Amino acid sequence: MRPIITLTTDFGTRDGYVGIMKGVMLSICPDGQCIDITHEIPPQNITAAALVLESASPFFPPGTVHLVVVDPGVGTNRRPLALITPSACYVGPDNGVLSLVWRAARHCWSPDEIRAVELNEPSFWLPQISATFHGRDIFAPVAAHLACGVASERLGTPLTNLTMLPLEEPAWEGPERLCGRVLFVDHFGNGVTSLTRDHLERLTPPSDHPFPSGLRVTVGEAGSPTAPHLPLCLPVRTTYADVAPGEAVALIGGTGRLEIAQCNGNAAAPGG
Repeated sequence: MRPIITLTTDFGTRDGYVGIMKGVMLSICPDGQCIDITHEIPPQNITAAALVLESASPFFPPGTVHLVVVDPGVGTNRRPLALITPSACYVGPDNGVLSLVWRAARHCWSPDEIRAVELNEPSFWLPQISATFHGRDIFAPVAAHLACGVASERLGTPLTNLTMLPLEEPAWEGPERLCGRVLFVDHFGNGVTSLTRDHLERLTPPSDHPFPSGLRVTVGEAGSPTAPHLPLCLPVRTTYADVAPGEAVALIGGTGRLEIAQCNGNAAAPGG
């Protein structure tokens, strides 16, 4: 099978940045397949990129190289890195964007099966390095070399730790109350939260139904000046269409995380 390189960026598609990176990679690895996950990450939103990568990467074939460029610290002393696991390779800045796949890998495999490398071997970069476009000059060439079979040990110095996102874990406020927060808002206006299916299952006894009818999600804080309609108390449903059009709903979305949504609407829009 031809090697696969995926791209996740906040570059958008109006400018030529994504196409330039693909040109660099195909010049180094002509047999490579460049697949776009998304280029619509909100600008500089490292958390959104990390969550998108976490949810998308398990669905690609083993050996896929995942290139992520959401890099507000480009040109600073933040480290460029590659992460190699038994199932995939990841290339991007050490700013937290790879921390969720790193954490997932550490849960799946032993430490000696996972490698992280600081990309400090310039022979695998482009000859000239821009201070503002490491996606083109460092990350894209390295991703292409990995896709062509270059051993990660040749790319730089081993690392034992990565910069982790400062994500707050859901907090228990009693045996039957768990508090999380919205991490990012997707294209449909759904608020994707820090609560997962596993968290909700810990709140409920075993049942034939995915979630018992008594399970509720409270959204927002009373008296919020920016959202006077809050708080909302929502039942947890299975699909968006389990409520009437225009109504708010809580459900486990395709990412495996609890979403706050509006049936046939945008929960994040004013009045949503």
